[in-house]
Amino acid sequence: MIPADTLEAARPAGTPLGRRRSRVSATLVVGSVLAGLIALLAVVSLFWLPYPADDTSGGRLTGPGGGHLLGTDKLGRDLFTQVMTGSRIAVEAGLGSVLIAATIGIVLGVLAAFAQGWLDDTLSAFLDILIAFPTLLLAMLIVAARSATLGSAVLAIGLAQSAVVARLARILVKRVLTQDYITAARTSGTSWSRIVLGHVLPNIWPTLVVNLALQFGLAVLAEAGLSYLGLGAPPPNASWGRMLQEAQATFTTAPAGALAPGILLVLLVVGVNLIADGLRETLDPATGRRRS
Repeated sequence: MIPADTLEAARPAGTPLGRRRSRVSATLVVGSVLAGLIALLAVVSLFWLPYPADDTSGGRLTGPGGGHLLGTDKLGRDLFTQVMTGSRIAVEAGLGSVLIAATIGIVLGVLAAFAQGWLDDTLSAFLDILIAFPTLLLAMLIVAARSATLGSAVLAIGLAQSAVVARLARILVKRVLTQDYITAARTSGTSWSRIVLGHVLPNIWPTLVVNLALQFGLAVLAEAGLSYLGLGAPPPNASWGRMLQEAQATFTTAPAGALAPGILLVLLVVGVNLIADGLRETLDPATGRRRS
């Protein structure tokens, strides 16, 4: 056992003992709190809502109070009920889109990284073409070809984002394949499937997690945009984007209808972006050292 005084002597001057351990990023904590509160609201909405989603007995554009925490909309529906339902739709859209993007993108990225010659150039050009299309525009085309449902929106956003994930995965995998331990593994007779699962994916996963966290926020914004245009979850599902669209005509008389979903949308996206930034600091200590 190494004596404590030896460890203390080896520690750089002015560095607290706690600095030897990896610290949890404050950015990660703040982001987790913001996103976690909205996720909690989404989970609660699965089991309890103040009013049924299609209940219009509250009176048109009533203010907060009288049994309605945020008031009612122009149809007499409870705004807090709609906000809770919208939080669930936002979380479902984000998680579903990221799952689709990660599944398709990682598989395509790994395959593209192993491709050589003209096949590599063709796959790279195909991914660049997909990335050139804005996510929202590509999602609109896919939703328009199907029906305007939450499932169609999630599928469209996930497919649009998969190209970004695939290109990043391709770059990361190619970088890992040049390492000496990959050559040693191949020399020892290890199969490519075991190399991918045992060496490649574990080494690219930290960077992919950060990117997927960012894609979650973009997916939430894309779903809100599609719902605003009437291409998202149909009524009585109260997506935040649909709430913003319906409340824009009554903003001066009943601002809560637009402020509530707008603020929560911003908080969720900011929280997820802070989580991504915190994960980058936590998973890449060099980043934290450069910022300190």
